[in-house]
Amino acid sequence: MRPEAEPPDRTAAGSTAGDPSGWLRAGRVGRPHGLDGSFYVREPTPPLLEAGTRVHIAGQDWTITRRSGDDRRPIVSLDGCGAREAAEALIGEWLTVARSEAPELDEDEWWEADLVGCVVRDGERRVGTVRRLLGLPSVDVLEVAREDVGSDLLVPLIRDAVRSVDAERKVIQVNLRFLGID
Repeated sequence: MRPEAEPPDRTAAGSTAGDPSGWLRAGRVGRPHGLDGSFYVREPTPPLLEAGTRVHIAGQDWTITRRSGDDRRPIVSLDGCGAREAAEALIGEWLTVARSEAPELDEDEWWEADLVGCVVRDGERRVGTVRRLLGLPSVDVLEVAREDVGSDLLVPLIRDAVRSVDAERKVIQVNLRFLGID
């Protein structure tokens, strides 16, 4: 699974504001790294942070010119962001990438926004709605807002727990028995 973003409020370059399917969240600008305008990326989506990728930050389009660090703490440099002060001005802003520019996903991969809002069911029984995707150290987990008990359910994205995902219909079938719920 790879996370997806809410779209930036953007009307330029042929995009439409309010189209969540069009933009993917690549991360959030973190603190600067050095004096050259490079910075750490918080909450990164590593496949969207490769050199040459066009990103949208704070109402402006940029191109990633260099990526270093590792997948947990990537460091990026942007074309046109050549000073520490420029990077500091962007702290906290989201980096988003047009979905059309994103790499292809494998069969059992989805962007976060494809899963958020999905109805979770066990057969005909409605369990709740996916609130968000959590990337835990060993597995990605769906946080499901349960309507019947008022507490959230964490569903690991493993075959024993998730029977099927129909992102187009926004329905995820789970195995409550495997999860220890009757």
